[in-house]
Amino acid sequence: MLRRALDSAAERMRAPPGDGDWMAGQALGLGGMRRFHLFRPRGLRRGEKLPLLVMLHGCGQDDRGFALSTRMNRIAARERFMVLYPLHERSANAQGCWNWFGTRSRRAPGEMSCLMAAIDQVCLFHPVDPARIALAGLSAGASMAALLATRHPARFRAVVMHSGVAPGCADAASDALAAMRGQRSPAAPEPGPPWPPLLVIHGSRDRVVWPECGRAAAQLWAEQAGARAGSATRVQRGSRLPMTMTRYRKGRRTVSMLCEIEGLGHAWSGGDAREPHGDASGPDASRMVWAFVRRQFEAD
Repeated sequence: MLRRALDSAAERMRAPPGDGDWMAGQALGLGGMRRFHLFRPRGLRRGEKLPLLVMLHGCGQDDRGFALSTRMNRIAARERFMVLYPLHERSANAQGCWNWFGTRSRRAPGEMSCLMAAIDQVCLFHPVDPARIALAGLSAGASMAALLATRHPARFRAVVMHSGVAPGCADAASDALAAMRGQRSPAAPEPGPPWPPLLVIHGSRDRVVWPECGRAAAQLWAEQAGARAGSATRVQRGSRLPMTMTRYRKGRRTVSMLCEIEGLGHAWSGGDAREPHGDASGPDASRMVWAFVRRQFEAD
């Protein structure tokens, strides 16, 4: 039994696949101390500054499991960007869920403070290009990523929500379940600086966070920018599940893009099915995330 426990502990400490360094850290914010892992590609050249992608895991996951499920480190090693995986402590939420709905209390602001502290710390001690930082998340992590992007829009060039709830649909735990079922509409966006472009990925058979939530998020971004929806395009790659893509544009600029995957449940599309909330039958969401984020980094 002891040997089994030691083997399990060693497995949890093992770095996820990817040619680079898997480094542990912690940051202090208004919500307390938060741990994280940072993936950094090998072979950094003198003076080189790399983009940073912040990945927020979903309920029932942790930072290492999210890296395994998404295989994002392999893409980061090839494309040369860093990946920050903040860990939500079970002491703050028993299921390991980011408190995206706690805007009426101190929970959501406290967690956002911790996330910004982790980002600032990584930027201080590692060669990160501060003009190329993006957010992505799954489920509660997607909801928190979107909330963080609307509160600090100048810090991020892009945000990706996979199976999340739009900001403003719930401001307390009592509202969260109805919001996840698409029964609460987000509040109208207040005037302010533009939000970073948004990619929404959502499964048509998601019964944890219903598909209406993804549509509401894409439309909220469009409303904030005064954008209009274009024609929907259906795409299927090989034997993967088909998807329908809808772009919301203002002029030539994409404000938000909605990707609805037919037959996908509440899982990371194209993810490792051996990990919680991964479904290998869908199109590769990790590739979609990086392709979208890279376009925003390269935009004028």
